[in-house]
Amino acid sequence: MRTLSRREFLKLCAVSTAGVSLGSLLGWDFVFNTFARAAEGRPTVVWLQGSACSGCSVSLLNSVDPPVADLILKLTGLKYHPLLMAAAGEMGVDLLEEVARKERGNFVLVVEGGIPTAERGRYCLIGEQHGQAVTMLDAVRILGNAALVTVAAGQCASFGGIPGAAPNPTGVVGVDRVLADRPVINLGLCPMHPDHFLGTVVHLLNYGLPELDELKRPKMFYPGPIHENCPRRPDFEAGRFASSIGEEGCLARLGCKGFIARADCGNQGWNHGVNWCIKAGAPCMACSEPYFPDHTGPFYGLFTVSRTRSEARPSS
Repeated sequence: MRTLSRREFLKLCAVSTAGVSLGSLLGWDFVFNTFARAAEGRPTVVWLQGSACSGCSVSLLNSVDPPVADLILKLTGLKYHPLLMAAAGEMGVDLLEEVARKERGNFVLVVEGGIPTAERGRYCLIGEQHGQAVTMLDAVRILGNAALVTVAAGQCASFGGIPGAAPNPTGVVGVDRVLADRPVINLGLCPMHPDHFLGTVVHLLNYGLPELDELKRPKMFYPGPIHENCPRRPDFEAGRFASSIGEEGCLARLGCKGFIARADCGNQGWNHGVNWCIKAGAPCMACSEPYFPDHTGPFYGLFTVSRTRSEARPSS
């Protein structure tokens, strides 16, 4: 069986390129054996959905290579996923209670979507139990405090995303605002990249918690600003700027935020590495960052980059 040191694993994650999946780079025997070893104990996975569009689930399940859905569905004990499970209604909520009670400290909680907190969370109900509504806020608090680790899948779960944009009447926040004292891994992109999820889970199973940046994102997938390795970087250096969407040239004057957005989008690509925003001629919206979308808009037009990332604001 192939083995990889953590150093080798991180190196492969860093060199992953569009069209070459992370699973292919790691080697399928390594990936499957990792999950197979973990499957001996059938690691329980609970997947909750809050305020979101289900795009992160779609991104994960649409993956061609690696077949992440197969790994998750066949080799882990996925006990709760509102889109995939057969159980419904109170039976589904009972499953959540059972996991929190019987498997404390021995399961992974995945949260997709933001968490509404206004009105004690009543803007997002995930079911009923004994005639009482169960809110997403309650479910995340109970399960997150019982889980080994919580993975915030996508921008909404990590930082609030579109549902948390001003004026945010439902009080949507990211998971780590609810679970401030618990281990949370943020995979803050819109949508979450399937390879990021696969790599994070494989790292957890083999080496434990991955090294995180100051925003709790795995450093291996959020290495630096997109601008540093942008394929249009030579255009920027040469002063060639696109004046409309679809033109050749740097997209900075059309609202590209690749200067402040940290992610490996240019290496990974989406849809099996076929394309990504800048390659398609659209500016980066900085959906990897906590100030998306309120402080990365308007999406089109000149954008002033301040000295620090947290001070980044659109130009007036």
